[in-house]
Amino acid sequence: MISEPKREYVQSWLIKAQNDLSAAKKLAAEPDPILDSAIYHCQQSSEKAIKAFLVFHDTRFDKTHNINALLLLAKRHETSFTDWFDTAELLTPYATKFRYPEIILYPSKQEVKTAIDAAENLYNFVLSLLPPSTHPQKSKRRSQPKRK
Repeated sequence: MISEPKREYVQSWLIKAQNDLSAAKKLAAEPDPILDSAIYHCQQSSEKAIKAFLVFHDTRFDKTHNINALLLLAKRHETSFTDWFDTAELLTPYATKFRYPEIILYPSKQEVKTAIDAAENLYNFVLSLLPPSTHPQKSKRRSQPKRK
């Protein structure tokens, strides 16, 4: 049995992950896609989904955008996280790659599509490992959690 404060905290991480995924999809949509921001939110969604899993398992983690590092912690509780290291290699660089002026300023539409698919698959995988009571509810997606 999960305590209510813990359930709410796990759910809040999942809501943020879900919102990042929704933002990525909206930012990638025509007619005026904002691809650099869309791909950033793919990384953020995956990072937050894994952090939700770690919170559920009372596993401390450092402030990091490195999805590989988070997967290493998560696989202590669920070995099938090992299957997601390629996804981590794909998504982790998007935490910074297009966030600052560099030689390549924007990802391609295909790169963003691939990142959205990868982030959505990882998010759904994490959801499949967590109790339904922790899953975001549509009514709570945009509302503030109750403060005690």
